[in-house]
Amino acid sequence: MSKIKVGVIGTGHLGKLHTKMFKQISNCELVGIYDSNPDQAKAVSDELEVKAFSSLDFLLSQVEAVSIAATTSAHYEVAKKCFESNVHVFIEKPITATIEEGEELVKISNEKKLNLQVGHIERFNPGLVSLENYIDNPKFIQSDRLAQFNPRGTDVAVVLDLMIHDIDIILSLVKSDVKQIDASGVAVVSNHIDIANARIMFENGAVANVTASRISQKKMRKMRMFQKDTYIALDFVTGVSEIYRLISLDEETSANSISFGEIGVGEKKKKLVYEQPEHKELNALEYELELFVNSVAEKKRPVVSGEDGLKALKVAQIIIQKIEESKVSF
Repeated sequence: MSKIKVGVIGTGHLGKLHTKMFKQISNCELVGIYDSNPDQAKAVSDELEVKAFSSLDFLLSQVEAVSIAATTSAHYEVAKKCFESNVHVFIEKPITATIEEGEELVKISNEKKLNLQVGHIERFNPGLVSLENYIDNPKFIQSDRLAQFNPRGTDVAVVLDLMIHDIDIILSLVKSDVKQIDASGVAVVSNHIDIANARIMFENGAVANVTASRISQKKMRKMRMFQKDTYIALDFVTGVSEIYRLISLDEETSANSISFGEIGVGEKKKKLVYEQPEHKELNALEYELELFVNSVAEKKRPVVSGEDGLKALKVAQIIIQKIEESKVSF
């Protein structure tokens, strides 16, 4: 099978990482990079020994697929230009700055039968991947994503910068439509919301309580899930997941599980076990880009589709709107 020819648009922090990853993926050929700032592109070109294109049109004429790591405000125009050139697109989260732009990109990609994958990288966190066979219809989810202040990313609200990771994960886990959203938040060190909390309620009764902050003293990226007979704790930083669950007395457990005894009476007796699922050592960014390349090569729907990215953006925008509406003037 011939290698998929790819390019990278935007050579800032993320674009540089994309460039490194594509050079390591076996079934693609990194043709080159482009940045509206030619000095930035040249610096990355020299460091990583990859061709820098002086024209976006020229790059698009040489590739089958691209990753877009430009600023969010540029996502729509750049992605639309890529689709007009019949090029498949991987685009960093959030999909676009507005819902209308996102809807338009999804529509164009579907009409032209071109892949559109959104870079919700936490979907590929080793800890979450290891829970694939354990998560089943969670009824309550608590997530906390706290970061130390970094000027990069403050051009948008923390909801779009950090919280959207957890919104995407929650929407992928809870198989139900959103019923209601309550939210609060404040701007502290930037002109946008720096700390936010949202309560997302679903039609099936599930509830997610989501907190995100970029002014925390310590870094934290944790999620806890509660479902029938099971409690799951996941640390996105370490990639470690822990499970406490009630199982039937005759159910076999893994070698690394610990039993805490039996609970219940008579036929309703169950045993309580603790497990730490084994997780693969993988680079989440390289893995998601590799899956993108595979989806193009195999003509398959991307793992995180444009529709997924749009759904997460819609919820994020509702949260921002709720916060704006709750502001009180003194």
